[in-house]
Amino acid sequence: MANILVVDDELGIRDLLSEILNDEGHQVDLAENASQARSACAAQRYDLVLLDIWMPDTDGVSLLKEWALAGQLIMPVIMMSGHATIDTAVEATRIGAFSFLEKPITLQKLLKAVNQALEKSVSASKSASSIASTGSATVTTTDHPPEMAIPAAEVPHLIKAIPPEDMLPDPRQGFDLDRPLRDARDEFEKAYFEFHLAREGGSMTRVAEKTGLERTHLYRKLRQLGVELGKKRSTR
Repeated sequence: MANILVVDDELGIRDLLSEILNDEGHQVDLAENASQARSACAAQRYDLVLLDIWMPDTDGVSLLKEWALAGQLIMPVIMMSGHATIDTAVEATRIGAFSFLEKPITLQKLLKAVNQALEKSVSASKSASSIASTGSATVTTTDHPPEMAIPAAEVPHLIKAIPPEDMLPDPRQGFDLDRPLRDARDEFEKAYFEFHLAREGGSMTRVAEKTGLERTHLYRKLRQLGVELGKKRSTR
């Protein structure tokens, strides 16, 4: 699990990115402007920042440059924009941005960029730890690589609890049909998605496969229906 900061002045973008990244098992904080982003980064260290370029107070490129000059650019930063030019993207990369995503951001491109940036963050942390170790009085070496192990913090996000069939909500429960069609349909769709979320242990990937919906559309549909997206994963 990674700590990720999403900085964007658009509420819809912040909410959508937060839902997607939370479902991937990450801890996500939100900031709607540069001022909030500065405060968040001063309070804790992030493994990754998703930073919008066009914001009302201070634009993303200026904030990126500010972090770089102050020596605070210690985490990968992915820039986002729907209006940036190639020159802007090149400038951001030159300053130190890890990559650039053009809005509207597809789910596949988002997850690919996030995973690549987090891999870089992990590699940088390991390199720093290695340098610190070799600088100590005693250095221990082995002739064989250590066993590959899954970090304990990641285990809860790899195990999805699938409850018994008799404990799942029944999507065929009685509905009040003496009402407008739209209201009745929304009630059924909400029960339908809640059933599949419980059945698949909260896995949005499996629910998307079962219902035949693309994941980004599924997120928006669930939010529209007011379906609770709380984790339904095992804590074993």
